[in-house]
Amino acid sequence: MPPVFAPPVPFPYALPSSCEGYQLAMPNSAFAAKIVRDFVGALLRTGAHAGLADDARLCVSEVVSNVYCHTRSELVRVEVLVGREEVAVHVTNDHTGPLPEPLIRPEGEGGRGLLVVNGLAASWGSSTRKVKARRTKTVWFVLTEAEAEPEPEPEPGTEADCRVGAAEPGSETRPDAAPAPAPH
Repeated sequence: MPPVFAPPVPFPYALPSSCEGYQLAMPNSAFAAKIVRDFVGALLRTGAHAGLADDARLCVSEVVSNVYCHTRSELVRVEVLVGREEVAVHVTNDHTGPLPEPLIRPEGEGGRGLLVVNGLAASWGSSTRKVKARRTKTVWFVLTEAEAEPEPEPEPGTEADCRVGAAEPGSETRPDAAPAPAPH
C-alpha cells in the first residue's frame, strides 16, 4: 500500500485543541465504504458522541462511495476529529477531477449522497490541495449534537398528570378518589 504523505486539507475554521484525531487509509475498493462506516460507527459509539454515530456512518458511507464510483484514486484516506461538541470527518482521494456538488435536480436514479450529507451535517465542503507531485481532493463534514429540547410540563388533569404518584400496580385508585383508611 502506498504511504500517506499528508493529512487532508484543514477545515475552514479551527477545531478546539482538545479534539482527538483518528486516521484510516485503505485501498479504494467496493469494500471501502463498509470498512469506513464500521470504523466511524465504532469510534463514535464508544465515546461521547454515540448520538452522532448513525448520521456519521451514513455521511461517511456516501462520501467514500462517491470516491469509489467517481474516481480512479488508489487510496481513500479518512480522518475523524472528535471534539467536545462536534465531530469532523475528512475523506481524501488522489483524483484530480472537479470538486463534488449536490445535484440540482435529485429525481434521477443516483447522485443523492451529497444531499444526504447536506441534510445531516452542520456544515460540509470540499477542496483540493497539491501534495508533493500529486493533487488531492477532500470532502469534509461536521456533525454536532442536536440540542435537546426540554420536555413540556403536563397540563393539570391530563393522563400524564394522573400517572404521577399513581397507586401500586393492581390497586384501583382514581386520581380524584378519597385516600384509603390506614390499616389498624
